[in-house]
Amino acid sequence: MVTSDYMIVNGNAFSKMEDDYIRRHHKHEVKDHQCSSSLVKHIKAPVHLVWSLVRRFDQPQRYKPFVSRCIVQGDLQIGSVREVNVKSGLPATTSTERLELLDDEEHIFRMRIVGGDHRLKNYSSIITVHPEVIDGRPGTIVIESFVVDVPDGNTKDETCYFVEALIKCNLKSLANVSERLAVQDRTEPIGRI
Repeated sequence: MVTSDYMIVNGNAFSKMEDDYIRRHHKHEVKDHQCSSSLVKHIKAPVHLVWSLVRRFDQPQRYKPFVSRCIVQGDLQIGSVREVNVKSGLPATTSTERLELLDDEEHIFRMRIVGGDHRLKNYSSIITVHPEVIDGRPGTIVIESFVVDVPDGNTKDETCYFVEALIKCNLKSLANVSERLAVQDRTEPIGRI
């Protein structure tokens, strides 16, 4: 459904520009026993700064509050695997994740969970980072989408709600870290000489 400048997709309202980015970069093959969603966060920091945090497959703890430690096996490249330790309070202690795509020109990051002691089976995530202007300054639109199996005993809504809550925490933390770094960087307003 379209309402003036926003589109409603799976209950989420997206601007036409956000919807275009989602259609272009966030394609997941969703099976009957899976759920999928896309979340958007506007960050008052330039793309290069936000991307410098997102792209660090070897250091997700720089902005993900539930990660206590990360160890990458081998060189950092497509196919690299990381072992992530999860902080207490979540129904997991470890996650094994593989880097599927890291595109520094288009700012696209894709990973897949391949193991661990949690219920997120066949989880795959795409994060894209896009420039925008916020209050006359360089800003960033971050979009994260995912697909995951619905565990036995849970509904699609329950599963999506849980994963969306984790992603919202991660995106909020990414915004906080990026905006703090942007203040230190003191990016000038666009159009000022």
